[in-house]
Amino acid sequence: MTEIIKVTDLKKSFKVKDQVVEAVRGVNLSINQGEIFGFLGPNGAGKTTTQRMLTTLLRIDSGRAEIAGFDVVRSPGEVRKHIGYVSQLGGADIDATGYENIMLAGLLYGLKKQHVKEKIKELSKLLEINEILDRVVRTYSGGQKRRLEIALGIIHEPEILFMDEPTTGLDPHNRAHLWEHIRKLKENGMTIFLTTHYLNEADELADRLAIMDHGEIITEGTPAQLKSQISEEEVEQRIKREVQTNVTLDDVFLKVTGRSLRDTGKEEEQ
Repeated sequence: MTEIIKVTDLKKSFKVKDQVVEAVRGVNLSINQGEIFGFLGPNGAGKTTTQRMLTTLLRIDSGRAEIAGFDVVRSPGEVRKHIGYVSQLGGADIDATGYENIMLAGLLYGLKKQHVKEKIKELSKLLEINEILDRVVRTYSGGQKRRLEIALGIIHEPEILFMDEPTTGLDPHNRAHLWEHIRKLKENGMTIFLTTHYLNEADELADRLAIMDHGEIITEGTPAQLKSQISEEEVEQRIKREVQTNVTLDDVFLKVTGRSLRDTGKEEEQ
């Protein structure tokens, strides 16, 4: 497989009052082209900080990151041409229509107006937003707004899409609906770096995932591999009691961090 994201010993610290907080402490990652990579961890683990560095939005203190063959520090402009970014807060102008939002995003990326019109037709079908394009964004539901924001992030046809907790705040139905659209993006060849604190989301979508806590990668692998590792240990302990168990990613997270991630509330990370 072709490696499209390579991260080596990435670090980032912040000064909070009189103390230095190490938000990211030597992260190493390798992500292959065309996969959905899940980045899982509790609030404050350093997930968003890591993603902001990789998308050129936050200065890297030390270490190295390469995106689509370009160094994030040395060639940030080239990196931006190859990536899309859907942040936690989104970026749509709620007083403009969906069509106006996408048209503006396309023009800002330097695309010709006619090409943007063609892309809007394509994306409105892919993301099922055609019927709402003429409406002002403030009238959209949460799920509709997130699909529009994905359109804004991929109007320029990036190779890689970074998504920072894209389904936070959505109800289960809209969350599952958005999952289907994320799978469609992968089917079209896009690499997706998905930050989430929802265990079932990582389990459903990710080809591979990494669990982060206190600024460090605790473990990584496919969801099946991580659950299998915990399952083997649990079977040894439980077989004497003749108890069977279905291992979940929450079991994995609890094992490697000592904390449960289930039903974690949303708080802003550093």
